[in-house]
Amino acid sequence: MAHSIITSPQAPAPIGPYSQATLANGTLYVSGQIALDQASGELVNNSIENETHQVMKNLSAILQQADMSFENVLKCTIFVKDLNNFGRINETYGSYFTSNPPARETVEVSRLPKDVNVEISCIAAK
Repeated sequence: MAHSIITSPQAPAPIGPYSQATLANGTLYVSGQIALDQASGELVNNSIENETHQVMKNLSAILQQADMSFENVLKCTIFVKDLNNFGRINETYGSYFTSNPPARETVEVSRLPKDVNVEISCIAAK
C-alpha cells in the first residue's frame, strides 16, 4: 500500500523512529503528541490545561499540513498519567471539537515520554 509521510515544521520533530503522521487512502494516522512547544523546544507543563492546549496545537499543525482540521478527526486516543486530571483535560480537549466529536478512548498509564501528563493521537480522513 502506498502512503505518504506528513511532517509539519510547526509541530515538534519525532523523538524516536516514527513519523508525525502517515497518509494512506485519504486516512491520516497522527502519532501521539505531547506538549512540546516547537518554537522554544520546551515542554508546556505549567498546568494540565496549558499542557493539553499545546498537545492540541501540535495535532492541529499536523492536521493542517495534510489539509485537514479537527473536523476531519474520526478517533482520538488520550493517554494520561493521572485520571484525576481527566475532567480538566476533557474540558480543554472538548473545546477543539465544538460539534460532532470523534470516537475516543482514554487510558491511564504509568509513564509517558519526557514524563508528561498527557499524550494524544488521532485518526482523520477527508
